[in-house]
Amino acid sequence: MSKLWGGRFSKDSDHLMEDFHSSIKFDQKLYREDIRGSIAHADMLGTVGVLSRAEADTLIEGLEAVQADIEAGKVAFTTEDEDIHMNIERLLTAKVGDVGKKLHTGRSRNDQVAVDLRMYVRSAVAETRQLLVDLVEVLHDLAVAHVETIMPGYTHLQRAQPVTFAHHLLAYIQMFRRDVVRLDDWQKNNNIMPLGSGALAGTTYPLDRNQTAQALDFDAPCANSMDGVSDRDFVLDYLYAASVSMMHLSRLSEEVILWASQEFAFIDLDDAYSTGSSIMPQKKNPDVAELIRGKAGRVSGHLMALLMTMKGLPLAYNKDMQEDKEGLFDAIDTWQKCLMMAAPMLKTLKVKKKNMRAASEGGFTNATDLADYLVGKGVAFRDAHRIVGELVAYALDQGQALGDLSLADLQKASPQIEEDIYEAISVDTCVKRRHTQGAPGFPQVEEALNECKSWLSQQK
Repeated sequence: MSKLWGGRFSKDSDHLMEDFHSSIKFDQKLYREDIRGSIAHADMLGTVGVLSRAEADTLIEGLEAVQADIEAGKVAFTTEDEDIHMNIERLLTAKVGDVGKKLHTGRSRNDQVAVDLRMYVRSAVAETRQLLVDLVEVLHDLAVAHVETIMPGYTHLQRAQPVTFAHHLLAYIQMFRRDVVRLDDWQKNNNIMPLGSGALAGTTYPLDRNQTAQALDFDAPCANSMDGVSDRDFVLDYLYAASVSMMHLSRLSEEVILWASQEFAFIDLDDAYSTGSSIMPQKKNPDVAELIRGKAGRVSGHLMALLMTMKGLPLAYNKDMQEDKEGLFDAIDTWQKCLMMAAPMLKTLKVKKKNMRAASEGGFTNATDLADYLVGKGVAFRDAHRIVGELVAYALDQGQALGDLSLADLQKASPQIEEDIYEAISVDTCVKRRHTQGAPGFPQVEEALNECKSWLSQQK
């Protein structure tokens, strides 16, 4: 089979080289975008008179017929035609005859693949954004049910101060909302059309790039033809957003794994999102959460791989850039599948409120509140910090919590301590008194949840 570009060559490509060089095994994913871009290009060529209207209409009808054949499973793509662009052009020419050879007038595979890939990523952005919104909604609904469910907050994985489960979940809501913003920024920064850039230097034909951009839902044509064919920032931006979001999912999954352990026993995962052991009958493993945690590294690896590919490339297009697709396609699939799995896993888990509360009442999570109590009695904070540290050491020796110590023992450490200390350092009071904006106090959490509900309503 002769190559569509083979006029300059006197011999066929080596078969091993053809397989190495071909991208059809993975870029066939772009067939819808390639056909859509070709239809817009053909229509524009007919409008500006480069082709007759009849020729343009024949090409459009032929392209639509090719797409129907592909989606009916009637097409077998070939490595001999290298990529999705050449495969579709060959199929088109077989349907409409020699007029099919006119489709490529005024364009190159360089700007063709750039426009196809942009449209593909743009669709992935919209799909992924909705999955993120769906996850935020699940987290919001779970948090609404646990505004007053007290649990320990941690630093260094050590119990630190009491918070609420709702407040903890709201932290992840903020993370995933930032992920949504990153995808919105992708649309603002990358919705420009490279078609019309040619191989790198535009074209001598009187193309109407604005018409093509409008037909393909781009905001504008790219401003520089060399940048148009060599830019892959739009892929990197998606991969960066995916990497950050997968890091967020991994952190949440790590907490789910800890919470589901017998040591924490804060939650019970639904059986549908757990697995057993082939040898240990008692096991219930949080495999979904573990897989999400593991796949985060895979997505970050795709980002680093493309950064390393792009960093040494001179302008304009280089064949190295064929490496932009496989990692991207896998990152899209991985991120989206992880979001699809995280949402129902969280929606179906059971929260063990008593265990959370018991953990918050241990580990001296109210120590800071005791120090603040002393400050309120006129003790300098540094002195209060020392006094409470000594009381913690004493309570540890006695095997007691701060609230279990007698008033006499407390007053030995500081005479400023009075009977009201027990109410002041109860975990309920500790949480309720944290009323600064963004803190875990009940009214503040309710306010944050109402704001999130309003945000969700705007995403519909």
